[in-house]
Amino acid sequence: MNSSLLAQAANEARGLAMDAVHKCSSGHLGLPLGAAEVGAVLFGESLQCNPADPHWLNRDRFILSAGHGSMFLYSWLHLAGYAVSLEDVAAFRSLHSITPGHPEYRETPGVECTTGPLGQGVGNAVGYALSGKMAAARYNSAEHKILDYHVIALAGDGCLQEGVAREAVAFAAHQQLDNLILIYDSNDVTLDAMAATTQSEDSAALYNALGWEVCTVDGHDLQALSQALAKAKASDNGKPKLIIAKTIIAKGIAEVAGTAKGHGEGGAKFVDAAKKGLGLPEQSFHVSSEVRAFFDQLKGQRAQAQAAWQARFDAWSKANPELAAQLQAALSGKLDATALMAAIPAYPEQGKAATRNSGGEVINHLAKAVPHLITGSADLFGSTKNYLNGAGDFSAKNPTGRNLWFGIREHAMGAICNGIAYDGLFLCSGATFMVFADYLRPAIRIAALAGLPVSYIFTHDSVGVGEDGPTHQPVETVSGLRVIPNLDVMRPADAEETVAAFAHAASRSNGPTVLALSRQDLPHQGQASAQTRREGTLRGAYVLQRESGPLEAIVLATGSEVQHAMAAAAGKAGVRVVSMPCMEVFARQPQAYRDEVLPPSCRKRVAIEAGVSGLWWRWVGDQGKVIAIDRFGISAPGPVVFKELGITAEAVSAALA
Repeated sequence: MNSSLLAQAANEARGLAMDAVHKCSSGHLGLPLGAAEVGAVLFGESLQCNPADPHWLNRDRFILSAGHGSMFLYSWLHLAGYAVSLEDVAAFRSLHSITPGHPEYRETPGVECTTGPLGQGVGNAVGYALSGKMAAARYNSAEHKILDYHVIALAGDGCLQEGVAREAVAFAAHQQLDNLILIYDSNDVTLDAMAATTQSEDSAALYNALGWEVCTVDGHDLQALSQALAKAKASDNGKPKLIIAKTIIAKGIAEVAGTAKGHGEGGAKFVDAAKKGLGLPEQSFHVSSEVRAFFDQLKGQRAQAQAAWQARFDAWSKANPELAAQLQAALSGKLDATALMAAIPAYPEQGKAATRNSGGEVINHLAKAVPHLITGSADLFGSTKNYLNGAGDFSAKNPTGRNLWFGIREHAMGAICNGIAYDGLFLCSGATFMVFADYLRPAIRIAALAGLPVSYIFTHDSVGVGEDGPTHQPVETVSGLRVIPNLDVMRPADAEETVAAFAHAASRSNGPTVLALSRQDLPHQGQASAQTRREGTLRGAYVLQRESGPLEAIVLATGSEVQHAMAAAAGKAGVRVVSMPCMEVFARQPQAYRDEVLPPSCRKRVAIEAGVSGLWWRWVGDQGKVIAIDRFGISAPGPVVFKELGITAEAVSAALA
């Protein structure tokens, strides 16, 4: 270790952060200044990475969970030689820069995931670590170890107080993810006040009790940090690692250091004196030639390390062509929905099935066609029906298992699934009851924002849940999810639509999908062919039953209410029935197709769904009618609840009269 140069780099990183925040009068100085030595050891020594190839498969994954401290990351990415220029650093928080206010996936080379909502990055790191364990077990051979990366996250009190992090760290310990290293920037300060105002736990004792290996170091001692990280990376004892780094928030700005005022940009007005105290020149965005030379040399060494790994990878590929093909297929992220559907036999035209049961059958078909497909449930496999038969349960003893038991941890499940998706080696889904979607809504929102191909299998999707009552009847939840940009909400009406919904979710590479499935049996809509229902579902909406005479009215429905639309239209020659399993996909179709399904000339339209009415007005227009539930549910048998709340074929017929 070159301690003097790393100490100099730490101070110059502090200078970059101060200059960037001062220039835009916005940002957070506390972590970038307080954890500068942590950055120096990580980027100047410990990380297995190659700045010239930020996507190197066997790189260590570094996650800044405390995303508000983004200038920490941007400063070190620049110094380490990633494609983040000094001009990019100076453009911090400005329009169209690659240095936004919080780190964003695909925006900046070296940024592993979108962080900002506190605690999400901790959950993401757990997902990355789980992916790493599973991938190593699947792809490494006795002769060639091609995957041995570590996942390192930096978090503060704000992250670790959040419930999502508490859920995630318990899961990580139980699953013995010893490739995970969490650095806790313990500076005794939160945003509003000193940390003692809101917390009093013994963090070391808490994490020890959970099953983590814990050490506490002076976060400004380069040698101590180096030794702690080296020990953590060398240990494979079945315990994730917590390094509690005791730091001084906003170190270097005497006026605010060690206080809550140091958290944000409050210290920026003292920048000139602070830089002088650190021995930095007045020049803004200064990096010395000595620090440049150090990282240039290190960048060359890291490129050589990747080249040596590449030779090992090539030898592995030659020796294991089938595994290599599987890995390449997983990394490509490309699946064809039509081809996936072709592998699933058509269902009988008659009969009925709950779409959660159909979904369980479909996902098992898909698992055979897609080896990198994995799935999990929040202690509800028996109800959500997404268990992969014969695929094994993931655990430390069985890291190739494809079923993930998340426990009653919906929020962590969402963040962990995001981490798996960021890593890009597995296609992941998580399951729970629809009414509990709000427990993981922040993670769903981030998945949509970051464009992650995560699937959410949400069963018990309406008041059809019945006797469990209004607490478990999600009248507003489906529409609440539909308003999230870039989230596709698929609510299939029968088994064939369910096939297409799952195929759509598996093949979608630029965003997440919700699969809203029924608890109760739904009739197969055999009036239209299986091909019509599957292909129509892939387009979001389609004509399930065409009028037999001049078009007079259109009934729109989704999910379990399609059966009522069909019953109401029976014997009415001028009535068309449109099944709309996904509003979002239909809205993306060409105008010509939308007009073909919903001719603008037909203004008499009725929509029915067992949920709130608001979003349906877009499709029925100001002359239409919506049969919906704009209130909470009732505790009674499902059919009784539907009748009591007016979700019936008779209500549709009355609206058509």
